This record gives sequence, structure tokens and C-alpha cells, in this order.
Amino acid sequence: MILRPLAAAVAALSVCGADGRSFLRRDLASRVETETEIAFQGVLDNLGPDGSKAPGAEPGIIVASPSTEDPNYFYTWTRDASLTFKMIVDEFLHGKSELQPIIQDYLKAQAILQTVSNPSGALSSGRGLGEPKFYVNETRFNGNWGRPQRDGPALRATALITYGNWLLDSGDEDEARDQVWPVVQNDLNYVAQYWNDTTFDLWEEVLGSSFFTTAAQHRSLIEGIAFGQALDQDVSAYESQAPNILCHLQTYWNGEYVVANVGIQQQRSGVDANTVLASIATFDPEATCDDALFQPCSARALANLKVYVDSFRETYTLNRNANGTAAATGRYAEDVYYGGNPWYLTTLAVAEQIYDAIQTWSSLNSLTITDLDLPFWQDFYPSAAVGTYTPGDDGTSTFTKLVDAALAYADAFVSIALKYTPASGALAEQYSRENGTAVSARDLTWSYASFVTMRAARLSATTDYPQVPSWGAPSGDEVPEGACVASSVIGTYSPATGAGAPPGSGGCTVLVTFNVNASTFFGENIYLSGSSVDLGEWRTGDALAMSASGYTDARPLWSAEVELPANSSVVYHYLRNEPDGSWLYETTNRTLDVPVCGNMVGGSNATVEDAWVGPVGTPPSKLV
Repeated sequence: MILRPLAAAVAALSVCGADGRSFLRRDLASRVETETEIAFQGVLDNLGPDGSKAPGAEPGIIVASPSTEDPNYFYTWTRDASLTFKMIVDEFLHGKSELQPIIQDYLKAQAILQTVSNPSGALSSGRGLGEPKFYVNETRFNGNWGRPQRDGPALRATALITYGNWLLDSGDEDEARDQVWPVVQNDLNYVAQYWNDTTFDLWEEVLGSSFFTTAAQHRSLIEGIAFGQALDQDVSAYESQAPNILCHLQTYWNGEYVVANVGIQQQRSGVDANTVLASIATFDPEATCDDALFQPCSARALANLKVYVDSFRETYTLNRNANGTAAATGRYAEDVYYGGNPWYLTTLAVAEQIYDAIQTWSSLNSLTITDLDLPFWQDFYPSAAVGTYTPGDDGTSTFTKLVDAALAYADAFVSIALKYTPASGALAEQYSRENGTAVSARDLTWSYASFVTMRAARLSATTDYPQVPSWGAPSGDEVPEGACVASSVIGTYSPATGAGAPPGSGGCTVLVTFNVNASTFFGENIYLSGSSVDLGEWRTGDALAMSASGYTDARPLWSAEVELPANSSVVYHYLRNEPDGSWLYETTNRTLDVPVCGNMVGGSNATVEDAWVGPVGTPPSKLV
């Protein structure tokens, strides 16, 4: 497909006037429809068990990308899968009835994954729900990673609640209660218990508090309250925590833009696509332009959007001469991953936020520009001024001109993404900052899903295409006054057997802390390996990395926390991973009898104190 360069499109607008704009929009709409078909098929190709690019994936499992090296994304991420299936559920609500079996497969797959113990923990404590990714055959991934990531449970709850509400509207309360609710309840209990604990951000790089995560958590509890009440369930834990999370959400606003991550060690500006993605993930078409909720049309969200887009104008070669016009955008300007390039999904997210905003202005028949978001408007409508505008009878009102200008601005971001989409329509993770060629993982599911959601938002902004369902966004007036309360409610967690979790899975576990004194040198690391699946079943590739955060010369301490099945017995030993990648083993194995649940002082916890046994030699016998 040969696309018209953006500069030519802008020139045509100035020559052809309104008729030219209409022609260009029809042309763009046609290209969007063509790419949407490719993108949706791209999602299905990455879906188990029948997807052509998802060999070995279980039913309902979304593969992040078929790329298996440089980088290896052949895993399923809870966050990516949840966002993708929210898109699939929305498409199902828009009339694609053939998608219901796929949604039901996803429900079962998530019920199973909730019970898979992992390096983040297990189901009985809820900690395991914060594990970011699994192998596509629904088994644990033991490798080093940024964990936990606390956005996954909230996003999964949102996707399934949307489907559950459809079931209720269709009169199928039994399926909503017996299959959907048990999975959702585990996730909501996790949010209510762990929302105030540190998390890795959605880019899996920094540990602290993440705006995207907090916004997703707040939404999940609000819609979870309504869904639970409709099923006569106890939702008091969610009612107690939702206001605290909404209060915490306000702390990311610095007066000029949203700081994406707080409480982190890395020094960044905080200007990040995280914030734009959060705005569209929590868009409610029935909400107003609420600053406290950072709705897409709010002054805060629009001011933040300008700061975000501007941060890339001088960053990428592609954006030369892009001042005041649309620009290619990435994760954040300081990004160096694969060279720090624009991403398809982040560029499309800018357009989607503006399309969402247009939906609200059109519904309200009102648009207000404040001192805060005036610079956003003046980028593409230089004569914009502070004030409130409403439609006129002749279609030439300032309101109409502002909305039309915003639509053209959003369309220009889509045009950029399409310009650097190859003729096949395949969407990678990134496109080069220098020349627009595909970079990093190929056929990224999240890229494809973002194109589909952008298209739906555009249709809802320009036609009578149905909007996404309201999630019951509260008024910003409900933000608690005074200091935020850092509280939580300890949850209970059970396998969702009605949805497909294996009977007897997710049993009681004991959190065991393994401490070993092992003197090491820089570049040498200690791992834990053992006989159980939780300890990697003796495979060095699945051995658990230990932390040296407590290491001193006086006590060379390495530690790891593992949840092990209560009243079980495991055999284990420690390993040294050398800088050249080789492994050195202890000369003995050890046996641990895991206590019975609840019999220890202070709850289901235990600590093991060991010292490295040498000299270093060849691997000992695997069993004692």
C-alpha cells in the first residue's frame, strides 16, 4: 500500500478546504478498515490453540509475539492478554458473536493460570496473581524478570467483568456467577490487598508506584462493586479500598503533567506513554471531562498529552519539522530499548485518546478550554482561546471547528502509524526512529489490538458506532479529602473450578525464605534449585535467582522467597552462576520438610539458614 506523506496530506487540506478534508477522511477511513482486518487476524494468529503463529499454545492463551529470539516474546503476559481480550470482548459486544467460544477459552485459561505457583507466589496467598508472564503451555516461568506486576489482575478483571455484564444482560446469571465471578473475585481481592505495595511498571523496568497500574486498579474495583452486587456478593472490601486508590491516583499529578512512576530510583522526567494508555484504558463514555479521573477530555489529560507528544519532537529523526503537528511517539524520551524507537501502540494511543475525548464533547454538546489545556489546542488550532463552546445551528460554530480540528489532529497520528506500516500490514513492536522500518518483536499482539481499539474509538467519534460500555466511573468529587489512606484488606483466594481450574489446585502454601551464606565476587550469582516444580525440578534454566540485597563482608547473605506446598518435602541445593554462563554446584543436597499450614508463629512462614558447602565440584547426585 502506498501512503500519501503527511506533508502532502496537510497541503491538500489547505488547498481543498472542507471538501478536501472530507476526501482525506474517507481515504483514511478506507485504509483504517483494511488494516483493521489485518490487525484482527494478527491477534487470532497469535491465539492458541489454532493460531498459525502460536504453536503449542493452550486454548485461550495469547502469545505476545511469535518472535522467539532477539527478542523472545513467545510467552503469555497477563497484562497484554487482558488488554487484548478486553478488545475481543468489545468486538463481541459489537456483534461478532463468533468470538464467544474464544472468550470462554480465555476464561478457562485464566482460571488455570491463577492456580499456577510461580516466583511471585501462589494462589493461597494471592501473591502469585502478580506474576507477569507464563509459558504458553500454562506453566510457570522461573527466569529473572521484573516481578511482581500488579496491573494484570485489575486488567483481567475488567475484561471478564465486561463479558460478565453481557451475560447478566442476556439473562445468563448462572454462568456469570459460577464461572466468571470466581476468577474476577480472586483478582479483585488481590487488588484490594496489594494495591499499595510496590510494583514494576507496565514496561517492566522500574519498581515503585505506577500511574497506569493505579488507574487500572481503581477502575477494576469500581466495576467490580457493581458486578458483585448484581450477583449478591460481598463487595465491602472493594468499597473500602476504591476511594483510597482514587486518592492515591491524584498524587501523580505534578501541576503540569502526570508523572508516570513515583518512588523509583531511576531519575527520569516521568513523561511516559504509561499515562496516555491509562487514560484510554479507563475511558468511560458516560463520564464527564473529569480531572480527578484523568478522563481523555479532561484538562489534565490533554495538558499531559501535549507534554508527552512534545517530548518526542526533537528525539526522533522521523519527527523533523513536526512542531505543532502530529509526531511519532514511543514509551518515553529517555528510552534505549532496541535503540529507543517509536512504538505503533503508543502512536495510536495518542489518536485514541483524542477520539475518546471527541465522543464526550459530542455527547455533552459542550467543550471547555482552560488555561491548563490551552497549549494543547493551540498546537493545531492557533486561535483557540479559553472558554466554553457549544454547537451552533449552522455547523460553523467555534465548537464545530474545534472538534473538527481535533479530529484532523488525531487522524494525523494514525496516518503516521500507517505510513510506517509495511505493505503486508504486519505490525511489529517498534518502528525505527531513523527510517520507520520495523524494529524488535514481529507481529506484536498488543500492536494489533491497539489498532483495533483505535479504529473503534474513531468510529464512535465520527459515526453512530456503539461506544464501549460505561464502567460506572464515579465523580471526581468523591476523592477523599485530606491525606490518602495506605490501607488494604487481606483477601481469601480459591481456585475457580467452575471456570476450569483443576480440582484440588491452589492449595495452602508456606512462604519459605532460603538464606545462604556464600562469599562471591562481582559477576558471580547464587541460584536455588531443587526437586519440586517450584524450585525448577533441577533444571539450571529454571533455577531461582537469589538476592544479594543483604550481602555484607561480615555476612555474605543471599536470599530467596518461595511459596511451597504445605506439609511436603523437597530436596534442594545452591548453584553459582559464573560470569561466563557456566554453573558450579554445591557438593551436597539438602532436604526440607515444609511445615503444615498455619502451625508456625506469625502465620504460614518459615526460614531456612544455610551456608555454602564446598569445595566447588561437579554436580551431586540429583536425589538423596
